[in-house]
Amino acid sequence: MNHSFAVVARRAALAGFLSLAGASVALAAEAGGDSAVSNFTLGNGLDVVVIPDHRAPVVTHMLWYKVGSADEEPGKSGIAHFFEHLMFKGTSTYPSGEFSQAIAAVGGNENAFTSYDFTAYYQQVAPDELGDMMRFEADRMRNLVLSQENIETERQVVLEERRQRTDNVPGSILSEELNATLYQNHPYGIPVIGWQREIEGLTHDDLKAFYDRYYTPNNAVLVVAGDVEADAVRKLAEETYGTLARGPDLAPRARPMEPDQKTARTVTFSDPRVSVPSLSINWFTPSHRTADEGEFEAIAILSQVLGEGLRSRLYQELVVKQGIAASAGSYLQGNAYDYSALGVYGEPRGDADLAKVEAALIAEIDRIKADGITAKELEAARTKILRDQVFLRDSQVRSANLFGATLATGGSVEDITGLPERLAAVTAEQVQAAARRYLDLSRAVRGYLLPAEEKRS
Repeated sequence: MNHSFAVVARRAALAGFLSLAGASVALAAEAGGDSAVSNFTLGNGLDVVVIPDHRAPVVTHMLWYKVGSADEEPGKSGIAHFFEHLMFKGTSTYPSGEFSQAIAAVGGNENAFTSYDFTAYYQQVAPDELGDMMRFEADRMRNLVLSQENIETERQVVLEERRQRTDNVPGSILSEELNATLYQNHPYGIPVIGWQREIEGLTHDDLKAFYDRYYTPNNAVLVVAGDVEADAVRKLAEETYGTLARGPDLAPRARPMEPDQKTARTVTFSDPRVSVPSLSINWFTPSHRTADEGEFEAIAILSQVLGEGLRSRLYQELVVKQGIAASAGSYLQGNAYDYSALGVYGEPRGDADLAKVEAALIAEIDRIKADGITAKELEAARTKILRDQVFLRDSQVRSANLFGATLATGGSVEDITGLPERLAAVTAEQVQAAARRYLDLSRAVRGYLLPAEEKRS
């Protein structure tokens, strides 16, 4: 069994993918004759986005709360993710399991997920069922039953999830340690699922206070995508969510910021379950919200040219030309409120030496710093970012993900629809400047995943 950085990086890239997806969704809607995306706010502060898509009689109803693991109090890690489980335990109106049974009965599906910056819940059903989904979701926004029995049951489920997905997976163990090393002060260094002892220590009062503070209409974004019209969605939203009282007005998010990092750091994990060694080199960068104008787009293009896809520099040089790597690439974890992360990774092929792969990764980074990128590479990266995003239109869930994640991390609908213009404005010089500014090896965090008997040279 092998748990390499290639797998971890692909997962991270999926998250970053959403933060760059943009106007292609709107452009595809225009091409298909669909109405424009609508955005409005209810009187109680609930932000609503409607994405019409009439190709199939299906609708995706997705509710995003602007709270994630990075908003937790010190010592109470895992509480945001805990609610991803508790929210399915029912209310006095709809007992535990009734919501899920109703969705299954009409052939729908549901899910939920948590990140550092948001928690989201969604259902995919026929358009006629949309009103019921809103009633269900609005009810559990304010009326969740937080019994001690439910808390203890779900605590064990969460702890088992942590054991299976992190504690028993070498690549996940190393990723958790890498994050804790990359972020020395910011809560992005704490795992979303939480630390075991802190999960075990969460009390009913902790959970109730968190729920009352953050699960309110004015701290949420509702996204509805599919075979709907904006006016009909607005009417249903007013009749359901609109009846809820506004919650407390929350101050803007203020998390501990990272100090200037002045040292290179290394994390090594050896395990007998690892069959092939791998490595990564990681940096944190600004997010789409905190970057200077045009800077995040330049970082995205840098990641594309460097290591995203079969035509990228890292893949062509290490895998195709030199033949020393089975995989090599980069990832941009862009879907975040405070910081993003950019990394490169490689896994040796056959008897190739890990140190040789590492040297080749660094050589390609140095080449971009010294010589920049070509006009052809710049245009190809722009085109690939936009073309890749067109595939979002084939999935209502991914379209809803795009808008929900953007608005939940400080962005707007206009940030999404303006992507082509922002990409077009990026110059090769800006990409080179981003590489020089952020890909500093003297401040990088390197991670090595090794078989138990192997030592890093």
